[in-house]
Amino acid sequence: MLNEKYEKLTSILRELKKVVVAFSGGVDSTFLLKAAVDTLGQENVLAVTADSETYPSRELEEARKLAKLIGAQHLVVETSELAIPGYIENDRNRCYFCKNSLFEHLIPIMERQGFENVVYGVIADDLNEYRPGMKAAKEKGVRGPLQEANLFKEEIRELSRERNLPTWDKPSFACLSSRIAYGETITQAKLTKVDKSEAYLISLGIRQVRVRTHQDMARIEVEPNDMAIIMENHEQISKKLQEFGYQYITLDLAGYKSGSMNKVLS
Repeated sequence: MLNEKYEKLTSILRELKKVVVAFSGGVDSTFLLKAAVDTLGQENVLAVTADSETYPSRELEEARKLAKLIGAQHLVVETSELAIPGYIENDRNRCYFCKNSLFEHLIPIMERQGFENVVYGVIADDLNEYRPGMKAAKEKGVRGPLQEANLFKEEIRELSRERNLPTWDKPSFACLSSRIAYGETITQAKLTKVDKSEAYLISLGIRQVRVRTHQDMARIEVEPNDMAIIMENHEQISKKLQEFGYQYITLDLAGYKSGSMNKVLS
């Protein structure tokens, strides 16, 4: 079954011929880039990473290393989500504005450099989540080959492991804005304190972490096995996150949950 899905993916990529890959360096876009290069050849694939205020600073250098490992052409472009009309208001359509702007940057690159399609790392799991960015992709004609091949996250991890991609067990990550409660204005200061806080917690040995922001309160989400690390270091964590700008620091006993901020939308 998994091999059949991979064959479906390669068939879709061959149909697209020459692609620009929206490349964040995460599990899904890295696997998509690898599959595209293996299927189409280096000359027919361009990875483009959008470096913006909402992109975790620790990820950019890793994206560069991954593109080099895969042997892909790689371009980094400077973007600014905070400059997008409607974005900083942080309503339920925030991700639509973000993806729409991203594709507006990538499509001209595709046209100037002689490529034929833009693709991104949306997956089958996303069909069951609130993903307004998918609407922007459909409007712009941007394809999601992984989703079209019905590939789920765990399958992508397995295929990545088989191909010796270091991202096969990489923790999931999302843009920093996803940490800020809907309706709360997004600012550079808030994004910076989230980025610093998560980087600090990762330095303590925690793999999967979110610092959800509710005004002056940090709600830390980690996997249950890592809660002991938080408790063992609770005093220094509290002190450090207060230095970054939070007043109240809490641990969410429900643990890490992708898209937990979306609960208020249902």
